[in-house]
Amino acid sequence: MPDPSATSVGRPTPLTNATHTQKPSGMPIHKYGPYEAVAIPDRTWPEKRVTTAPRWLSTDLRDGNQALIDPMSPARKREMFDLLVRMGYKEIEVGFPASGATDFAFVRSIIEEGAIPEDVTISVLTQAREELIERTVESLRGAHRATVHLYNATAPTFRRVVFRGTKEQVKQIAVDGTRLVMEYAEKILGPETIFGYQYSPEIFTDTELDFALEVCEAVMDVWQPEAGREIILNLPATVERSTPSTHADRFEWMSRKLSRREFVCLSAHPHNDRGTAVAAAELALMAGADRIEGCLFGQGERTGNVDLVTLGMNLFSQGVDPQIDFSQIDDIRRTSEYCNQMEIHPRHPYVGDLVYTSFSGSHQDAIKKGFDAMAADAEARGVTVDEIEWEVPYLPIDPKDVGRSYEAVIRVNSQSGKGGVAYVLKNGHKLDLPRRMQIEFSRIIQTKTDAEGGEITPGQIWSVFQDEYLPNADNAWGRIQLTSGQTTTGTDGQDTLTVRAAVDGTETVLSGTGNGPISAFVDALAGIGIDARVLDYQEHTMSEGASAQAASYIECAIDGKVLWGIGIDANTTRASLKAVISAVNRATR
Repeated sequence: MPDPSATSVGRPTPLTNATHTQKPSGMPIHKYGPYEAVAIPDRTWPEKRVTTAPRWLSTDLRDGNQALIDPMSPARKREMFDLLVRMGYKEIEVGFPASGATDFAFVRSIIEEGAIPEDVTISVLTQAREELIERTVESLRGAHRATVHLYNATAPTFRRVVFRGTKEQVKQIAVDGTRLVMEYAEKILGPETIFGYQYSPEIFTDTELDFALEVCEAVMDVWQPEAGREIILNLPATVERSTPSTHADRFEWMSRKLSRREFVCLSAHPHNDRGTAVAAAELALMAGADRIEGCLFGQGERTGNVDLVTLGMNLFSQGVDPQIDFSQIDDIRRTSEYCNQMEIHPRHPYVGDLVYTSFSGSHQDAIKKGFDAMAADAEARGVTVDEIEWEVPYLPIDPKDVGRSYEAVIRVNSQSGKGGVAYVLKNGHKLDLPRRMQIEFSRIIQTKTDAEGGEITPGQIWSVFQDEYLPNADNAWGRIQLTSGQTTTGTDGQDTLTVRAAVDGTETVLSGTGNGPISAFVDALAGIGIDARVLDYQEHTMSEGASAQAASYIECAIDGKVLWGIGIDANTTRASLKAVISAVNRATR
């Protein structure tokens, strides 16, 4: 009996785990420590789902703007503000008015020019210094709805290195700052202003949880939140330190421990240093957060703030209304690029140039079949495609819902297959190629892309298709060009076909008989020495109505070659004859 452990001669040795043992990187890992875990053995957030949109606050005009190489001009700031309003954001942080004349003047301009809808709350940021607080509140004079957002550093590194203060001193800064905001609001703002307050312990993700809670409670003791008088407590991940799960644990811990929780709007402000800001924001909502602060397309310092577009569209893709209008996403992108003077990556979720595009042949085939299946399902139910649940492989949403066309869904390069080429022809020209014809034509495209490299556009695909299958007056290649034809049916059921055609440049009359027009035409071709045998025939209308054209596809064996031809004509008989001629001409080309 053979030894089962022995390696057979000629067979490769099986891989083992040891084969792939990683080796030390040599990088200075001793300089970094792990993030602190949160002990919540009975955490509840993993069982939660986000079923409604949170409150949103855009920080594009403050956090996003200050991170730009070229900060926005007043005109670009106004363009961004107007965009955010159009999209439906009801809370917008419009600047840091005490930081300089530009931000102060912008806040005054949108108030004095009546640019702020009555249901939109503007927010302004300030540090906890009296002269800055006074200037900040002064910028809001005459506003209908306004919030002052005060922050101070509470994290250990800041206490020890930057401010060299004790916990008690840091907490007192927050308390005194809150009191000053209230005093100046009382002194400067009139009854026409609905006034709110927001506090952030900076950096929350680095601050000891019990101390962050202690500071927030001390701030609330001054503000005194109650029914009709909420406080916004913002817990910023100014530098993303941990996994999204630990971020969620911190939010659940705070949400459980805060007193007067029913009067607190708990706000998350994730940054993207670890590349997981979107996940951290979504898990924070599951863990108790009520509001998300971020920027369109993840603008912001370093790797950016959390991306409000991705978050909103993630909700949309799960059937949850984000309460923000993303239906013209290219307009949103163009405005954002103009205002920020920064381009958005072509792979950026939901908005990049390539995110609804497949080059892979297998992906393209699946997408094409998905579109076909949805059309069939909708027709069977007697409804439109827009009325049934979206189910197309590789496309999490319908590109049309964000203002994209289907033209860019499938693009063709040397990695593409028959599905992509077929999709381009069906979507752009209403030609539904039979499967074997798809294979034939995709090989022609593959040869072209292999030779030339890069991508081939839908226009170029159509040009190659016409040149290969559809000779016309402008491109009249081939031995035969059809001029006219007439068919009569005899009493024996046989069809007699008479065709006028140019054969090798000479006007010729071809005649034949058969059990149908195609069979009769094949018989006529035999009279001029062309051996053609029809293997497959398919046809479909290309549109509805009396003037609709038909497309006929015929697979022929011609002198030993198997080739497809296509004919397009308002008359189905002429379309089928043109398809035979297409195949014959290709065989002799």
